Amino acid sequence: MKIRRALISVSDKTGVAAFARVLERQGVDIISTGGTADLLRKEKIPVREISSFTAFPEVLDGRVKTLHPRVHGGLLYRRGDAKHEAEARQCGFDPIDLVVVNLYPFEATVAKPNVKPAEAIENIDIGGPSMIRSAAKNYESVTVVVDPADYDAVLENIRDNKGETTLKLRERLAIKAFVRTADYDRAISSFLNKEQATDAPFSLSLPLAMRLRYGENPHQIAALYGDFDKYFEKLHGKELSFNNILDISAATNLIAEFEEPTVAILKHTNPCGVGSDADLRKAWNKAFATDKQAPFGGIIVCNRPLTEPLAKVVSEIFSEVIIAPDFEIEARAILQKKKNLRLIRLLTPAKEARPTTDLRSVCGGVLVQDADVDGEMKPKAVTKKKPTKMELNAMLFGWRVVKHVKSNAIVYAKSDRTLGIGAGQMSRIDASRIAIWKANEAGLSLKGSTSARWR
Repeated sequence: MKIRRALISVSDKTGVAAFARVLERQGVDIISTGGTADLLRKEKIPVREISSFTAFPEVLDGRVKTLHPRVHGGLLYRRGDAKHEAEARQCGFDPIDLVVVNLYPFEATVAKPNVKPAEAIENIDIGGPSMIRSAAKNYESVTVVVDPADYDAVLENIRDNKGETTLKLRERLAIKAFVRTADYDRAISSFLNKEQATDAPFSLSLPLAMRLRYGENPHQIAALYGDFDKYFEKLHGKELSFNNILDISAATNLIAEFEEPTVAILKHTNPCGVGSDADLRKAWNKAFATDKQAPFGGIIVCNRPLTEPLAKVVSEIFSEVIIAPDFEIEARAILQKKKNLRLIRLLTPAKEARPTTDLRSVCGGVLVQDADVDGEMKPKAVTKKKPTKMELNAMLFGWRVVKHVKSNAIVYAKSDRTLGIGAGQMSRIDASRIAIWKANEAGLSLKGSTSARWR
């Protein structure tokens, strides 16, 4: 259908001015609302306010502006249907051929720590989903765009088809639109259900991020869903496996515990050693000294850009994955000599990448709980002897690490390093024996250290 009139109302304004400018040059009548209209006028793009199109003012602090028969009638009437055409003329419904809408950022709002229910409620979009659904229902005549990533494809389609869009494109965009509104409603209901603790069902919808060669074992089919690429970028090396992704997540959760420059080594999601030091090479030496055998084929993560001196020492052992916020040019050149080594750039602070919900498959269902990401520790001494500042720092260091070791777990630590780690034992006593044995094997004295355990 030829695009003669477009309604543009977006919260995410990425690329919308450039998109609208191309439409305007092709003679498209642009209707817009609020902040979107202000932006387009600032860019010298002629627009009509929605209130002039509907002949009805925006009311209730903008809660009612597009919920109007002239908007939805212009979207929903079937072109070419004599009865619909006659009723549209009688009611004064001007056709709207293109709807460009993305929604109030509800998901981003409720992801903020300690968000107030009132703020969440105000970020529930009503008019946007209504327009999206009306346009998508009538995709045989109307084009709906809910994602700025589709702007170029739509403009190319219009250009290649003399001002029209193809039915194939409209159908694909309509499917995407219904998926978006379903996800949006799911996010709202999940938030309110969590707040009110109702008996509503739990639901989850995530986009496909990548298909994997296989799962934990070669006979298992696997895929990754979600926004993995928002947080991680593979710079070099083989494709990521199911187990690599588990390890990357575990390493990120661990390193998020530390503000000071820190290097950690993991194997099968368990820490092998952790060390902190302003000099990352020294931090590595502390981490590696905890266990010099287990790191072979493991995961290395640090919370500062990876330096050339650190690259030189870590390149001396075989690793599957190295994760860092960035890599110095010289460091990257050293590490890329190993063609299979996966180099992963962490695109956000590690704390932002951590999941907020923990899901576990069980027989007959799924267990759901808040992820254990509350890093605020308020230690309270309940004994007559009070720890020194150094002892307290050692306790906190060990606690940050042991939280990420499979239970039963024991970690012996000082204020800047691990000394011995005992993981995954049925008995805490055995976990402690293993941690002590590891420290002895490494030639590390436990004198003056602290012990942290995890149930």
